[in-house]
Parts: sequence; C-alpha cells; structure tokens
Amino acid sequence: MSPTSETAHGGRRLVIVESPAKAKTIKGYLGPGYVVEASVGHIRDLPNGAAEVPEKYTGEVRRLGVDVEHDFQPIYVVNADKRAQVRKLKELLAESDELYLATDEDREGEAIAWHLQEVLKPKVPVHRMVFHEITKDAIRAAVANPRELNTRMVDAQETRRILDRLYGYEVSPVLWKKVMRGLSAGRVQSVATRLVVERERERIAFRSAEYWDLTGTFSTGRAGDASDPSSLVARLNSVDGRRVAQGRDFGPDGRLKSDQVLHLDEVNARALAVALENASFSVRSVESKPYRRSPYAPFRTTTLQQEASRKLGFGAKSTMQVAQKLYENGFITYMRTDSTTLSDTAVSAARAQVTQLYGASYLPDKPRTYAGKVKNAQEAHEAIRPSGDRFRTPAETGLTGDQFKLYELIWKRTVASQMKDAVGNSVTVKIGGRSSDGRDAEFSASGKTITFHGFMKAYVEGADDPNAELDDRERRLPQVAEGDALSAEELSVDGHATKPPARYTEASLVKELEEREIGRPSTYASIIGTILDRGYVFKKGTALVPSFLSFAVVNLLETHFGRLVDYDFTAKMEDDLDRIAQGEAQAVPWLRRFYFGEGDDHSAGVASGAGNGDGDHLGGLKELVTDLGAIDAREISSFPVGDGIMLRVGRYGPYVERGDKDEEGHQRADVPEDLAPDELTVEYAEELLAKPSGDFELGADPETGHQIVAKDGRYGPYVTEILPDGTPKTGKNAVKPRTASLFKSMSLDTVTLADALKLMSLPRVVGTDAEGVEITAQNGRYGPYLKKGTDSRSLENEDQLFNITLEEALAIYAQPKQRGRAAAKPPLKELGTDPVSERPVVVKDGRFGPYVTDGETNATLRTDDSVETITPERGYELLAEKRAKGPAKKTAKKAAKKAPAKKATTAKKAAAKTTTAKTAAKKTTAKKTAAKSSAASAKSDE
Repeated sequence: MSPTSETAHGGRRLVIVESPAKAKTIKGYLGPGYVVEASVGHIRDLPNGAAEVPEKYTGEVRRLGVDVEHDFQPIYVVNADKRAQVRKLKELLAESDELYLATDEDREGEAIAWHLQEVLKPKVPVHRMVFHEITKDAIRAAVANPRELNTRMVDAQETRRILDRLYGYEVSPVLWKKVMRGLSAGRVQSVATRLVVERERERIAFRSAEYWDLTGTFSTGRAGDASDPSSLVARLNSVDGRRVAQGRDFGPDGRLKSDQVLHLDEVNARALAVALENASFSVRSVESKPYRRSPYAPFRTTTLQQEASRKLGFGAKSTMQVAQKLYENGFITYMRTDSTTLSDTAVSAARAQVTQLYGASYLPDKPRTYAGKVKNAQEAHEAIRPSGDRFRTPAETGLTGDQFKLYELIWKRTVASQMKDAVGNSVTVKIGGRSSDGRDAEFSASGKTITFHGFMKAYVEGADDPNAELDDRERRLPQVAEGDALSAEELSVDGHATKPPARYTEASLVKELEEREIGRPSTYASIIGTILDRGYVFKKGTALVPSFLSFAVVNLLETHFGRLVDYDFTAKMEDDLDRIAQGEAQAVPWLRRFYFGEGDDHSAGVASGAGNGDGDHLGGLKELVTDLGAIDAREISSFPVGDGIMLRVGRYGPYVERGDKDEEGHQRADVPEDLAPDELTVEYAEELLAKPSGDFELGADPETGHQIVAKDGRYGPYVTEILPDGTPKTGKNAVKPRTASLFKSMSLDTVTLADALKLMSLPRVVGTDAEGVEITAQNGRYGPYLKKGTDSRSLENEDQLFNITLEEALAIYAQPKQRGRAAAKPPLKELGTDPVSERPVVVKDGRFGPYVTDGETNATLRTDDSVETITPERGYELLAEKRAKGPAKKTAKKAAKKAPAKKATTAKKAAAKTTTAKTAAKKTTAKKTAAKSSAASAKSDE
C-alpha cells in the first residue's frame, strides 16, 4: 500500500529520523499525511556528571551513571540541549495517529529508536521503519513494510555503552592522578594509541643497515618499439649461486637474518662492477606465466575510508561526514556497513552501465558475488554503492567538491566490481655472465603485460606504500629466448639503506584494527578523531605520530592495566559482545565478571598483565583502580634517551633532564611538543640541554645592558630580558622584566636582537585625541589593536603597530565601532543552504569563538568542531539544535517610568543583595561547569 493511498483514509503519521537534512529529503517522498521531524541524533544518554543524575541516586551511581550493584542498570537522562526538541516531538506525537521510528538501520540507530519510544511513551501504534538508501521507492517500501524494534540490537548497544562508561570513568581518573588532568582512556582508543606507540618504539629501536648491489642495462642489439623494446634493466640477483642480500634480509637491529646470503659493501660492489665490464652476457632462462587479476569487492566502511585516504587525502572522519551527506541526499546507500554484498537491483544497474559505458566484451557471463570477510559482521546492509535501480554517473549528479570526488570513487568501484578480470602475462628473465676474476654473476628482470584490462578500465585500487606499483602498471621486456646474447650497456653500483617500519596512516591504522578484530568499522573514524583530539597522536603529512604524552599513558596502561590494552583480550571482548547481541550470552553476568572479577581464565576478568591463560585469578576492573599506590607517577612518565639523559613527560609538556634536580650540574630543557619521538636522539637532546630552558641568547640591550633571550613558553614563543641578580621581584619595588610575544611571521631560530627590542618597545604611544586621551598600539592575544581608554579597535596587520600615524588612528576611531571582532570581516567558511530556513549558512568568528549562522539563528561551534573540518551537515545540525531550544530568555530590563527615589540605605541593601545573589549564582554555575568538565574528560566511548 502506498503512502498516498494510506493517508486517503485520514489520519496523521509522525516519522522521526535522526538529522534535519534527512528529514527534508524524506518529507519530499511522502504524502501530505506525513510529518517528518528529526531527533537531531541521540535524545538521551548516560549522564555527563553527577549534576545530571536524579537526586534519588547516591554514591557510585552518581559518579558512574550506572548502578553496578543492581545488575548494572544504566541511568539515562535527556540531554539538556535536546529537551526543547523532545517537547516538540511530544507535541507532534499528540496530534498523530501513528508513529514511525525511521532512524538508521544499525545498532546505534536501533538504540536511538528505542530511546525515542521510551521517552515519548506513545499511545498510538509504533512502527520501526528501516531502509538503506533514501530514494522514493525505498522510502515508500519502508513505510509499507515496517517491523518491530530489534531488542537484541538494543541490548548489544546498551552493553557496549555501559562497558565503555565503566572503562572510561574508572581508568581515566588514574591518568589524571598519575599523568595529567583531562586525559581519557577507552576500550578501543587506548588500544589504537598503543598500536601507534608500539610502531614508534620499533622506529626508535631500529638500526639501519647499508647494502649494495648492481643494476645493469642490457641490450639485444636490435631496433625496438613500444611493444618490443630493445633493452631491459635487471638487478644483480646472485654471485656464484649465493643470493645477494636485499633489505628484507636484515632485521630491525641492522644485522643479517641469515648468513646464507651475500652482503655486498660498497668496495666489493664496485670491484665486481669493474670485473664485469668486459664480460659476455646471455639469457639463461625465460619464465612466462599467465597474469589474472579479479576486481575488488564493493566498498564497505573500512575499505572506503582506506581508499579515500589513499586517493583523495581524506581523513576517516572527513570521509564519513561526506558519505553521510551523500546518503542523506539520496546519492548512496548507507555508509556504515560490514557487507560487500550487492542486491539484485544493484547488480543489474552496475551490469547495465558496464555494457553501456565499456561494451559487452567487459561484462562477465554471470553476475559477480562477494563473500563477507568481516568476522561477526553486525550490519546486514548492502555494500556502499550508488543508490537507486539506475546508477547516476558522476556527471549526472550535479555534485561538486568533496561530495563529487567521493561519489565518483564509490561509483567507479561499484561498476568495476561487475566487470571481467584483467588478464595478461608476467615474465621473469635471468641473465648471466662471468667476471674477469672468475665469479659468476646472475641478474634478474621481471615484466608484466596486460592483454585485456577488464575492470581496470574503470578502477584501480590505490596502495598504502607510495612507492608500490599499482595493479595496472605494465613493464614490458624484450622478446628474448634462452641462449640469446646480450651486451651490457651500463653497470651501475647502487647503495641502499634499510628503512624503519612506516608509521601508520589513518588508512593503515583502520586496516590494522580491522585485521586484529578490534572495535567495529562504524567506530573507527571516531576512534582516530579521539586520539588526535586528546593529543595522543598528531599528524605529519598523512603519518600518525604518537606524542610523548601517549608514551606515558601507554606505559601506565601496559604496566598496571595490561589486560585492558592487550590486543587479543580486546578482540575477545568484541566476540563476547557479539555473542550477547546474538543471544548466546547474557549481558549482566558478563559485565559482573568484567567489573568485579572472577577466578576463571575464561571470564571477562581484567587482571594486570597481558594474560597467558595460566588460569590464575583474574581481578576485575574495580580491583585494579582501587590500588594506585603501586603506580610511581615519575617512573611511568620517564624514558631513557642515553648518556644519562632522561625524557620526562610533565604537567606542562615533555622535557629532557640530566642528573637529579637537587644535584650540582643538573640540566633541564623543554622538548618541542611536535617533535616525533624517534627524532629525539642523544645528539639532539644535548643540543637542547646546551640551551638551558630552551633559551636563545640574542645579545645585550645597548641601553640597559640586560641580556635578551628568546624562549618557547606555554603560550608560544616570546622574548624577554634577564634582570641582574638582586633585582627585587616582589614587593613595592618589584621590577618585572620586559616581555613580548613573537609575531606569527617570526620564529625562535630566526628572531634577532633588533626584532626583540622592537617587540619589547610595545605598547607604542601613537598620540592623543582632541580631548587628550592617549592612543596606543598594542599586540594582544587576538592580534594587533589600538587602545584609547577602554575603547579598542583591531588593526589589519602587525606592521601597523610600528607605522600607524595619529591621523590614521583617529580615522579608525571616527568610524562606528563594529560589534564583535568579525563583524567587518568576511565569513570564515561558506557551508551552503540550510534545509530548514533555506538561507545561506556561513561560519563566522565571534566574540566567543567561531559560530555558524543563517542570518537568523546563530550556533556556537562545539569543542569537537573546527572551522577546517566542519561540514555543511554539521552546521545545519547545530542550527537545528539551537532552534529547538527556542529564543534565549532575556533578563527583564524595564526602561519604563523611573521609580520614586528611595532612601539610600534601602538602595544599598538592595544592591548588596543583588550582588550577593549574583556571586552565589556564579559560584554554583562554576561548580556545575567544573563537574561537567571533569565528567566530559572521563567520558570515553570507543
């Protein structure tokens, strides 16, 4: 039955989806009897702090938000910023005859639907409406074929949420006490951080090895062309039957793994080249094999993230944001999936486009099917593909920018998955010759020709290694036969050095987590986002580099919570959670073993250490976090560099130190926070220590004789003067050293004495206005500005601080003051047209930071948002949340008739009362803010 025919009989149906953008798209596919509204994500969750927990709960329940003593009952609260939206949904439901819960068809979406049902308490029929693509046919089919809520999926999501809450809220405070405030631990984020740290440890321990070989260019002596070249390049393979060592033959310690290979150094390699100069060479063997390559499976979440990283340079989070937009606007199917399966409709659409765009010769006789490779795949969706029963080509979509690039990638991969294999030949040619000193040298060359490109006409997968050859790369060799004579046109001696293992990129880390069966594909983007946001990892190009802080965190977790960051144990937890989702295990007993412990190696206990299956008692999480006396904060944050130098991670960042603090000769120097750990060598540490506290001596001020130094401080680089010994630093006669921050265009290693003196001359008196008020030019936290009394005006650039004239300053003050620093500035970013207000949305810089606006509604960016990464969809969501709250309540300020004058004492009392009330309110707000801040730091999902 179609939506139109249903509504013809009267009645009103409320459809609740997750995002405003999706609501607008779906509304266009349903009839007038349907009201489509967004929940704007989760409406309810575990509390973010004790202040949000209902008063009836006490003790540990208020801290955790979970009643661990009563079957781990979660305490759910409606998010403060969703209360207005919940009221709106209840009002719409009161006017409706049926409710359709149309959240995403995965574990998270099922949980959101359940929470909506629990909070709204509908008294009308409730239907679970599911779909994996937003097209007219799919939406109408979903309305006509609803199902019941899947309680197993809800239970599975709830168990994960409780587990992550217990993990984060119990372990994170340990990091606060022993490492640094504001840190967090998480079931998967901590393991992901450990992977990145372990790779850096391997790089630190790595010792490079040097090895040499020869490369020869051999000619057939005949004319050649593109299909049959006249020469080939071959690499020395063996000498007297002994294989020449290559990079793979060396261990990370720089030594050969086996003495069966020949290690050539430069001297021996050059000697061999000289001895082979007049040698006669011939073809010893030609081995030809058929080459065949089948197409890649359609995208699932992780393979899309990996390929978008390789080919488009997108981070995992950015990929998912763009994919979400494509899905909500009806261009692709649901983007969180473990499946590589295509529906019959999709296969038909892909095969039709293969014939249309490439010809029947590229279409296999039978449709291709792809078996799932993901263990315990949770989402029974299709692979990620273009939506509809006829795929739109990229040119037909009208998309632009990142959305076009990602859609094109998905479209190409889907179409290619239904094309024929690529076929060809691979050839290996071995060439031999004898040197003047009697040694037998054998060279080898490999080639590949593709006789039919098949799916490669549409798509070729990228590679994590930028030096790797892609599948469609051909290397043609001359047509030669065994015994053919060849002449050596050139013999070159090549030196090589082994390289440390490559750092993870977002793509390779996602691949590693999936191969280890840790976490779930739908969470990988948020996991990587978390470890970047927490400062555990930073990026150098595309590489993920662990910070020194992450070394301290991982060291603590490995030493005292070993099982929690053990890879096999974490993967087993994933299996256990899947068993709970499938009804093969019960959540409460499992959580009880994990939290309180049990003496069974098959339990979910988390005893310290990686665990070796010896059957010892496994303590629970609670037992581990109650005994913190054994954790030496200084020890877990200290790492030897060499020559008596230690790297320590302190409250204000990493530093190197030699000797004890109270001993003579003690040295200490800050370490740049963006320094990769494997770059902290003994030599570099010595350089840092040679400049105490990281100071750069610039010289003496010719007027005062004081030494001027440049430093790297907590709030950035700055210059200051060193006052003579005995200068009073406190009291009435205290003298403060002149100090000034460096301009953005300056750096510590290039700033000069003249620059420093100029900077410290600020603020500069520009002059006085007609009333005698002084105008100064100053450099502040937000850049250069003018100041006249309490009136400040921004300057366009730092140079104006030194050259702006009084006339120019007065002209600036003659202009009306713009409210907010960004009022006269162009938008920071343009996001598009809001689906609700249909007005252009931009990002602006305001008094309290960046915000999104459509000209009517303003919404401040949240902590996890940034101007660089915010997507249009996220902007629309923030505006929708702000609208749902309604207009801000204003304090009543009546500018009406003046009240009769009262006695001064009465007025003073009233003013004092008001001040006291305001002070109390501020203190209460500060306490709540602090509580929420601490809770937010502890909150740690996957």
